[in-house]
Amino acid sequence: MSRRTLIRGAAAGGVLLGGVALPTTAAHAAPAPRCYTRTEWSARPPRSATQVIGKPDHIVIHHTASPNVTDYSLSAAYKVSHWIQDLHMDKNGWIDSGQQLTISRGGYLMEGRSKSLSAINNRQNVLGAQTANHNSHTIGIEHEGLYTSVNVPVALFDMSVLTCAWLCTTYGLDPHVAIVGHRDYNATQCPGNVFYARLPELRDRVAAVLG
Repeated sequence: MSRRTLIRGAAAGGVLLGGVALPTTAAHAAPAPRCYTRTEWSARPPRSATQVIGKPDHIVIHHTASPNVTDYSLSAAYKVSHWIQDLHMDKNGWIDSGQQLTISRGGYLMEGRSKSLSAINNRQNVLGAQTANHNSHTIGIEHEGLYTSVNVPVALFDMSVLTCAWLCTTYGLDPHVAIVGHRDYNATQCPGNVFYARLPELRDRVAAVLG
């Protein structure tokens, strides 16, 4: 491999390690899916300043453990974003929603913690509260519903694919390494046995989007 090839590989998102470019992204960039902002769903302001940090190395898949509603509308997505924020601020005592992103059962992508969307667009992250002892290097996606024994809605899973592909493109991550379940870090059932069993499929589909 020539030096020019090595440099080209690093510039395309690879990492030079011992003189060899290790690609961290696939050939194609995934576009950003439509993400509804905190302003759009009328989020409460955080109790204190949100800390912007460096890019994450893992994408943590969560479920909200909330009812598996059959209202798949945008208004229902706004409602679950409010429910999460109220739970995290009023019951857990956190400064804001813990996670950076939320996907509703209808497949709507929502901004979670304050400044999450702008941070992602700048290849950064915000310090959340989504994965105990691992918040400094992960980004979390809440998926509305409870998936211990019930399957994931098609719209939700499809949006998870698009969202993870976007994040992998943005941060230069390998989906087969970067996408993990909450239970991989903490003692929890999250994201449910059914969703967790589908993580290999999620990784493969994200990789396919990336080419």
